[in-house]
Amino acid sequence: MKDVLLMAAFAFGGAACAGLLGAVALRLLRHRSVAVSLAVVAAVAVAAMLAGTLAVAWAMFLSPHDLSVVTLVAAMAAVVSLATALLLGRWVVARGRDLARAARDFGEGGSFAAPPARATAELAAVTRELAATSARLAASRERERALESSRRELVAWISHDLRTPLAGLRAMAEALEDGVAADPARYHRQIRTEVERLGTMVGDLFELSRIHAGALELTPSRVSFRDLAADALLGADPLARERGVRLCGEDIVHVPVEVDGKEMTRVLTNLLVNAIRHTPADGTVAVRVDRHEDTAVLSVTDGCGGIPEEDLPKVFDTGWRGNSARTPPAGAGLGLAIVRGIVEAHAGRARVHNVPGGCRFEVTLPLAAAST
Repeated sequence: MKDVLLMAAFAFGGAACAGLLGAVALRLLRHRSVAVSLAVVAAVAVAAMLAGTLAVAWAMFLSPHDLSVVTLVAAMAAVVSLATALLLGRWVVARGRDLARAARDFGEGGSFAAPPARATAELAAVTRELAATSARLAASRERERALESSRRELVAWISHDLRTPLAGLRAMAEALEDGVAADPARYHRQIRTEVERLGTMVGDLFELSRIHAGALELTPSRVSFRDLAADALLGADPLARERGVRLCGEDIVHVPVEVDGKEMTRVLTNLLVNAIRHTPADGTVAVRVDRHEDTAVLSVTDGCGGIPEEDLPKVFDTGWRGNSARTPPAGAGLGLAIVRGIVEAHAGRARVHNVPGGCRFEVTLPLAAAST
């Protein structure tokens, strides 16, 4: 037993010396190619075995012939190990270079194309992550282009919508100033109407800018979706009567939500005004509130005749106003974009889909937490 422990000690000492030298070599060569590191590891493994064997052989006073045999066997093992390590290292380096070229092309603005050659599991994982990142960046670039396009259209539409009332205001002001207005009171009323419309447009722009800048400050409180819907219906009733549209709100249940009452009232008002404007006379706008598991769903259904399927994904985009049949006079196309921004700020979702005779806008919000 004592001899076994002694041989183990000599073998460990020789192998430890080789391992220490190998660790120093790896540290000095840590910035070199992985092929060099693999060769060093293979050399350390063989050297550790050889050093341990030689230490035991010298301690046991083996014959020169036996010692030469052991050394020759270790040397052959070293040659095979180093050759294998170098081949593996060159293969890994080649796959790494392929991946680096693909990443460089990806970084220059193109899409990432995975190298065709098979790689190690780690390089394959990096390849998959780069491919996923490329897909996300492509989607982000597409959203950025769409946003930039909508911004250009919005600027053009706002400029057009501002030019018309401003020209009218200027003409009426000049007529009043020159004393040629046949009915000054009517001109004053018209000026006030146009100013109020311009004020509404500026307010929508300001609200949308706060949403896009992430500066929308919410003051949530526990309220009933039914109360919010009832208030919005009451506020939209005069416009509905003026246009001969019936408002229907019987299917409204009590559902508690944690929202900013002022902002959510704006959401419901925008949806109702949008629905009333696009519903013909004698049509119906129906409001419904449902509870689905842990969410509250408010829907506003109009009689607009439906939206083209290709336009449905654009309905909540900034500046979208659809075709002429769905374009209100002087509308800047901001109302539904504001709806989506406020709803998403409440961790909710706004969507639209066609129904027979019209379309249905739905706002989904998480239920309020149970009060303790």
